[in-house]
Amino acid sequence: MKFLEALPRILLGLLFTVFGLNGFFHFLPMPMPDGDAGDFMGVIFKTGYFTVIFASQTVGGVLLLSGFRVPLGLVFLGPLLVNILAFHITMAPAGLPMAIVTTLLWLIVFWQRRAAFAPLFAR
Repeated sequence: MKFLEALPRILLGLLFTVFGLNGFFHFLPMPMPDGDAGDFMGVIFKTGYFTVIFASQTVGGVLLLSGFRVPLGLVFLGPLLVNILAFHITMAPAGLPMAIVTTLLWLIVFWQRRAAFAPLFAR
């Protein structure tokens, strides 16, 4: 049963760790999208802003994989997921199913650790 509880955390951690590291080491081919999505990504790459994004993905993913400071990992990944969803909703809808699955995994892990976030929602 413990493994089933840890599975969403591990999957989410793997996703963000692998894709975060891929931003630095380019071991998975990621073609540039067409249209506005490609223009947007081009500007982000050109300015170097993606370094911050890839570093945040990697740190958040490693925190989830380690099981140490999972709430902090969720804090790193939450804003990234909002941006990933916004990107796919507005510019690249083909990637939306994976973005939704990733968000669902995040929500499951968040729900499992909701006690750590309870003070944020207190009156």
